[in-house]
Amino acid sequence: MEALPLGGHPSQKNLKEECPEWALISQISRNLEVYENDHLVKILILKGQGKAFCAGGDVVGILLSIINGHWSFGARFYKKQLTLDYLIATSTKPLVSLINGIVMGGGAGLSMNSMFRVVTENTVFAMPEGQIGLFPDVGASYFLSRLSGSFGEYLGLTGARLDGSEMLACGLATHFVLSKDLLLLENALSEVASSDALTISRVISAFSSKISLKKDSAFRRLETINKCFSKGTVEEILSTLENEVVNGDKWIVHAISSMKSASPTSLKIFLKLIREGRTKELKDCLIQDYTIVCHLIRRTFNRDFIEGSRAKLFEKDKQPKWEPSKLELVSDEMVDQYFQKVDDADWEYLQLPERANIAKIWQSKL
Repeated sequence: MEALPLGGHPSQKNLKEECPEWALISQISRNLEVYENDHLVKILILKGQGKAFCAGGDVVGILLSIINGHWSFGARFYKKQLTLDYLIATSTKPLVSLINGIVMGGGAGLSMNSMFRVVTENTVFAMPEGQIGLFPDVGASYFLSRLSGSFGEYLGLTGARLDGSEMLACGLATHFVLSKDLLLLENALSEVASSDALTISRVISAFSSKISLKKDSAFRRLETINKCFSKGTVEEILSTLENEVVNGDKWIVHAISSMKSASPTSLKIFLKLIREGRTKELKDCLIQDYTIVCHLIRRTFNRDFIEGSRAKLFEKDKQPKWEPSKLELVSDEMVDQYFQKVDDADWEYLQLPERANIAKIWQSKL
């Protein structure tokens, strides 16, 4: 399978300048460092501008750099992004993510790794990366694997969407606040003169509202989800779902359709990731994410990321030609290759900084 060299490229600087997400990640990282060292700062707040919190990273920009023979830009982008996710998770100051609107992909890495995750009636969460030949990364194998039963497998394998109420019910969110009250909450948080997590939680809770799950919410079908998505292989999961479809639940029909249209390799990579993620620390999950992403954007073993992006983002014919094309053609040995070191003289595993707050990761979270 074709693989591209890691070496330099004359357009490296231009690529950074043309990628707004690169600048945004750099800015957040710099601000985080400044605020952590400022004793006057007690709480950090992360929010989006406009109708979305964050709909994901610059997949199109990364793809174009790969097509132009420059996969290393994508590798450097992911290294920068995953490092920021880790810095957020290990922040010495409590971080509150105000998640109003869409939160997908890279946006989930920013928000799900924060101590407090406040959602609203406008929030929509999903990790549909398998549809373009990638996989739920940014630590998803860590935070999704901590959900009840096999709900994390369900979310990662199907790319299913959750609303704010469902996020709170399953544990992805810590609080539910109506969007009209977010500004009041933000003002109240700005008055808190302590970094005490319990104090901050009480302030947020004062603005919280009760949730009501929709009758057709998949989270109400957790027993069936556990039955299906606890199976040992993707093939068994899909087969069990198909046996359950007689009940007519829309979520099952959507789950089957989604899995059948996703990259078979991506599905198997994620199932292995989330199963292993249950016994790993976040740091190790992020390091593994980086290795797999590098293989995918380097096209070490297949071109599914390129092909999926073509079919879903560019030509939009929604008819990707996956390699291999069927689940049964993707062996365990093939999947294991993505978890191994990239064979490139200039490549190295993701190196994350030493952080004093590492013992507190997710201590008060899911």
